[in-house]
Amino acid sequence: MRAELVAVGTELLLGQIADTNGRWMSERLAAIGVDVLHHQVVGDNLDRVVETLRLAAARADVVIVGGGLGPTQDDLTRDAIAVLMDAPLVRHPEIEALLREKFAGFSARPMPENNLRQADVPEGARTITPIRGTAPGLAADLPGGVRLYAVPGVPGEMVEMMEGTILPELVALTGGGVIASRILRLTGMGESAVAEVLADLYEGSANPTVAYLASMGEVKVRLTAKATSEDRAEALLAPLAAEVRRRLGDVVFTEADESLEACVLRLLRAAGLTLACAESLTGGGVGARLTSVPGSSASFLGSAVVYTPQAKRTVLGVSAATLEGPGVVSEPCAREMAAGARLLFGSGIALALTGAAGPAPHGGAEPGTVWIAFDGGDVTHARGFRVSGERSRVRRWAEQAGLDLVRRHLEGRPLPVSDTTV
Repeated sequence: MRAELVAVGTELLLGQIADTNGRWMSERLAAIGVDVLHHQVVGDNLDRVVETLRLAAARADVVIVGGGLGPTQDDLTRDAIAVLMDAPLVRHPEIEALLREKFAGFSARPMPENNLRQADVPEGARTITPIRGTAPGLAADLPGGVRLYAVPGVPGEMVEMMEGTILPELVALTGGGVIASRILRLTGMGESAVAEVLADLYEGSANPTVAYLASMGEVKVRLTAKATSEDRAEALLAPLAAEVRRRLGDVVFTEADESLEACVLRLLRAAGLTLACAESLTGGGVGARLTSVPGSSASFLGSAVVYTPQAKRTVLGVSAATLEGPGVVSEPCAREMAAGARLLFGSGIALALTGAAGPAPHGGAEPGTVWIAFDGGDVTHARGFRVSGERSRVRRWAEQAGLDLVRRHLEGRPLPVSDTTV
């Protein structure tokens, strides 16, 4: 079954709110084996809403419209559906009674008469009675066997109607089915390189399929399978996931779609170790990421943000000879920062990050120069590299490289050496 989602509201086009409803609906539809092939967003204009719904109905088996069911003049979804069905709007007395009852419970003031617009239903459509709000949902069968649903844009009201009515009806129509995904996340390898390694799997895949999603310093490889049950879908995914991992090697840090910081904390807990950080370039970014994970205090002790040479000297004990010689953006400085953080916090291991985020040179280093160091007592390691681009990209790649250095140590992987621009 092919589905299309339509979000109605000019505020979405203006960027004033995000379409979080579309994401939620896509996830739930995938879980019952319904393929969401398109998302559309349209403003509060009757002709454009009608045009959008016509397009959706021409290429989908089920269309779900969110928003535009309120009582004001710019709530046009029911009017658009009436035009699409070539049917008049008919006032439903039972909906009118429900609205009056709800408003009587809300306030002692009389209900504004314009709220009765919500009792107007395209002839031939049926309503989905609201429990939380006042806007009824709509369901209609269009020519060609297309099923159309309309739900309120308020997330709680949308979820109520999806879970209570729409998803059960679609399960009955499709006879069940499952779409399952497995997401492998990796760092230290660009999207184009990943695509080259997996090219034949991507081109030759039909079920399961292979897709990529890149962000700064990380790539997700999403494997998706369709089957009649979750067990069968997982049976399709398992060998493909194993082959992807074999080809990509130790740049893959999870198959559970967990963040790199969550992965590091999980490994720290398993090893019974604690981590501390010393951050210059990243300004506390690594610590912020680690502490965003619930339960991080069990393994993460803290981060010393030492942004100036004086702070590096007084807080972490970086030597004057290093500061005046190789400088603040150097391997010796990174190593001494890591050793100082380990001593300061009394942690089992420590991570240090220093560099020149740009746009100007810093500490004698060109913009984008990064040094990270790891100190585990018996094991120490440092790595330098260059990152092209603006400050945010340099900082993000440094965070990724630092966390990945810790991850590799905890997993017993080879530790990366200094390399070239990324």
